[in-house]
Amino acid sequence: MSSDVWPMVHAERAALIDDLARLDDAQWELPSLCAGWTVHDVAAHLVDTARTTRIGFVVGLARERFDFDRQNARGVERGRGASPQQTLRRLRRVASRTSTPPAPLDSRLVEQVVHGEDIRRPLGLAHSYPPEAVARSLRLQLRTPASFGGAKELTARVRLTATDADLSAGDGPEVRGPALCLLLAVSGRQVVRDELDGPGAAALVASRR
Repeated sequence: MSSDVWPMVHAERAALIDDLARLDDAQWELPSLCAGWTVHDVAAHLVDTARTTRIGFVVGLARERFDFDRQNARGVERGRGASPQQTLRRLRRVASRTSTPPAPLDSRLVEQVVHGEDIRRPLGLAHSYPPEAVARSLRLQLRTPASFGGAKELTARVRLTATDADLSAGDGPEVRGPALCLLLAVSGRQVVRDELDGPGAAALVASRR
């Protein structure tokens, strides 16, 4: 049910804010898993997307000539404060919002989980995500075409099986691993390649480069 998405999103935002509050300024400028973005940039992106409405998204995309990358870069500029602490204050102010771009509500879970790991893994921070949030995020990514940031096409080439959840999807050589690692892999994060196994693992990693 979509009605239970926001409590999970809000809880994950709060948990990430707690982790960010413990960082020093140097840690904010470390590279994240999101190519070309620092930890600070990812946090700024989360500020911007939490503010984004359906209409605002469409207007902004048209303004950037339907270039998603340019729209995201502009959003980082809008969300980023003059200092990490200012960005953190902005993130706190938007943490309870329920505005969203025109996308399935489970995309808010994908954003919080994947970008949460984009920040945490380079910093060596561990976080226990609710299994339901991770499973729903993975299912949505496997239903969403690559042109919209998903991995639907992968399900025609490999079968993904979570070793810690009742979740399996796709056809072809099997890829096994924790649901969180599968989610990160189908979202293009190479850092988890050593945490996956099965005859389809190499093909999955190669396809997301």
